[in-house]
Amino acid sequence: MDSKVKPAVTFPVGAFRRHTAWVFGLQFAAVAIVCVMGIYDVAPLAAVIAVVVITTILAWLAMQREWRPVSALARLVNGWDDQQPDPDMLRPERLSRHTDADVASLARGLHGFATRVAGFNQRERNFTRDASHELRSPLTVIKMSVDMLVDEEGISEFGSRSVRRIKRATLEMEALVEALLILARESDVGLDSERFVVNEVLRLELESARELLVGRPIELQLEEPARFALQGSSQVFSVLCWQLIRNACQQTEQGRVVITVLPGVVSVSNHANPAVPVDLSRSMRAHGADRHGFELAIAQRISDRFAWPLELQTRTGQENIARIRFPHPLPAEVPWDSVQS
Repeated sequence: MDSKVKPAVTFPVGAFRRHTAWVFGLQFAAVAIVCVMGIYDVAPLAAVIAVVVITTILAWLAMQREWRPVSALARLVNGWDDQQPDPDMLRPERLSRHTDADVASLARGLHGFATRVAGFNQRERNFTRDASHELRSPLTVIKMSVDMLVDEEGISEFGSRSVRRIKRATLEMEALVEALLILARESDVGLDSERFVVNEVLRLELESARELLVGRPIELQLEEPARFALQGSSQVFSVLCWQLIRNACQQTEQGRVVITVLPGVVSVSNHANPAVPVDLSRSMRAHGADRHGFELAIAQRISDRFAWPLELQTRTGQENIARIRFPHPLPAEVPWDSVQS
């Protein structure tokens, strides 16, 4: 088998330090000699100054030449596009053979890092594209099938309960997929180009949430002492609020979940029914009241991602409050043209 392996490019170790030592050594020797000649009147003062200036300029030019590979590498890194990376730009083989080994080692590390970033970007695009299609399509089919089964005549009570559980699980899975897809994308085009009224999005979200609570003694209430709008993504806001509503519903088996809209703040609190026996309340807390549940973990990640601070507070009587603060709320009635300006 005739195979040729391309030999690895080797770079001189310590070349930059040696060249620097030679440049400054020669400069020092030249300046010392001409100064001695000037002291003993062998050379005139003007010649001494001229030689010192010339040797300084030559030393500076020599150091500029030695620094050229580092400057070229810095320009490549400065022009790096993380959305469309090209790791071949940082391949060590593209460097001059006279490049110092330390600079080549830096280029090799940057090339490996750039290759990993390009791989991460590609996997992110593949995952979000495949998950968006391969998960949403079956969920849509399941939802349509469940809706058809709900209208089916002659279905038993046990079958009806099973269909409702399937529908509830499908809606929860759909919301979870949306949340994970949002978090999986490093950047989304157009996330800040939408203006929406918070109250309207919450009403739509509560309609979907009530479908999940069919058969459970939990009441959802929306209190609106204020109205405001946001500049961002209504989908991200919807997913964030849904995770908090879902967590509040998990923390109470019987009672109320109140969503309150205040100026620049949305709070979600659960109020357990005081008529529930103490023993049952303890079992509820053991079953669902987890401040560090999966829903809150996703909500916290979305909060950190989009700079919407999330505050958690626990009060007596099994009441837990989650507040989302929005640093830049907008009046609900402001026209879109004035927001753009």
